[in-house]
Amino acid sequence: MKPQRHREEIWLALEIGNSRLHWALFIGETLYSAWDTDYLPESAIQQLAECQTLDDLLEKIFPRHQRTEKQEGHRDNSLPASLPTLLIASVVPSKTAIWQTYPNIRVITLDQVPLKGVYPTLGIDRALALWGAGKTWGFPMLVIDAGTALTFTAADANQCLIGGAILPGIGLQFTTLGQQTGQLPLVEIQNFLSLPPRFALNTTEAIQSGVIYTLLAGIKDFIEVWWDLFPDGKIAIKGGDRSLLINYLQALYPEIAARLIVEPNLIFWGMREIFRNHE
Repeated sequence: MKPQRHREEIWLALEIGNSRLHWALFIGETLYSAWDTDYLPESAIQQLAECQTLDDLLEKIFPRHQRTEKQEGHRDNSLPASLPTLLIASVVPSKTAIWQTYPNIRVITLDQVPLKGVYPTLGIDRALALWGAGKTWGFPMLVIDAGTALTFTAADANQCLIGGAILPGIGLQFTTLGQQTGQLPLVEIQNFLSLPPRFALNTTEAIQSGVIYTLLAGIKDFIEVWWDLFPDGKIAIKGGDRSLLINYLQALYPEIAARLIVEPNLIFWGMREIFRNHE
């Protein structure tokens, strides 16, 4: 059994994503809070390294006006000798180097994720999300990440990677049509209360129809093949567009939506497993 001081250690997890920073504050193995910020300049990271208390540190990366009452109540943790450990998982290598000024940093690399059969270019975000989901709910596990890219990543009952797929996410497909064509408008992602008409009578709705219905059909196909291979396999979905996709799946394929595990913090569960093994 670990000493009490290890179980209650305060540490930070940071996922450097394609468009934003994703943070989590852990107290031992408990996820206390999670939030997103824009990228930080190197000067701001240097200021983090000079913080003397946990509250000072959080103030710079998690403004008080964004905190809940529960989060605001956790303000009595001084940092006696060093800043809390910061675990980083990054899909943007150029953004990783500037964090080296932080004095107590660990960058998680693919070889630290215990999945079997991984290939060298597998994204650390995909590996950690799959590992976190599988360790939390069991293998076989398929993770769908509805972010900038839409990804599928799966492992069998032996925790061995069986592969996956990558395609542009909803927003990226809208943006590409708007920017790479001469006359098509730029369609913004919106949380529409209902699905667009399948056969649209204006250009904007035609783009929505084409992107959304084909994307949902593709997701349905991958899920059905997954359950053909692993009838008892589980599926977890994360990413910024997860709620939008779940709403659409509930409308079109409610039997599929009902079986999905919706969890935005899968990567943090994977990082917690790495932290736990290190301790």
